[in-house]
Amino acid sequence: MPEDATGGEEYTVDELAARAQMTVRNVRAYAGRGLIDAPRLEGRTGYYNREHLQRLQLIRQLIERGFTLAAIEKAILNAPHAAGHTLDLIAILDQPDTAEPETMSRDDLAALAGVHRDDTLIESLVGLGLVEKLGTDEVRLIEPAVVRSGAAAVKLGLAPETVIALFPLLQSHLRTIADAFVREVVKELVQPFVDAGLPEDDWPQVLNVVESLLPIASQVTLGIFRSEFRDAIEVEVGEQITGLASKRS
Repeated sequence: MPEDATGGEEYTVDELAARAQMTVRNVRAYAGRGLIDAPRLEGRTGYYNREHLQRLQLIRQLIERGFTLAAIEKAILNAPHAAGHTLDLIAILDQPDTAEPETMSRDDLAALAGVHRDDTLIESLVGLGLVEKLGTDEVRLIEPAVVRSGAAAVKLGLAPETVIALFPLLQSHLRTIADAFVREVVKELVQPFVDAGLPEDDWPQVLNVVESLLPIASQVTLGIFRSEFRDAIEVEVGEQITGLASKRS
């Protein structure tokens, strides 16, 4: 495989397409829209380098995330040198923060919660995106930590329907918290970076902020929840004791 003037690898259009996991036709279409630079020509053969590959990988990943080609084109043309850093950002966002999905039988899932197998409950978990059906007997736990925690709550004595009904409530409120947290981070830390034209020297700091954000936000949220949960239990138990005392007096 040839190398460019800086010693990096170069690829023909077929090799580039294979490495970028897309068709040659798409590579040429993106080139025609100005989304990648023209290749280095040697005779009638064009040779592409790592920057071309990074740009195509970025385009593919953004499309997979639901961005339109028009939006991608606008972003790339406004910041043509940010592809490598954007891939670093996507890699950070794609880091698994939960256990890998687990496969188990429906009976084993029921046993986790200490209840009899109930396919209706499994359908509810499927509807919430927590479980995926595999045939008639097996399921895949998409969010194993959440499912196992819910099963543990059922094993303590809560009704399965109660635990399942709590999930959308938790999800909705936590999404509101996440949105507020991210909105402030973008306003105070990311937007000034964007307004400055995405300076090369500031990329490491921005990537560090994004990578550090999840554990920090998680710790804050968990700490507040534990405190509020203890207070709620104390109030509820106090009311129950007061009510019991009034009945006896």
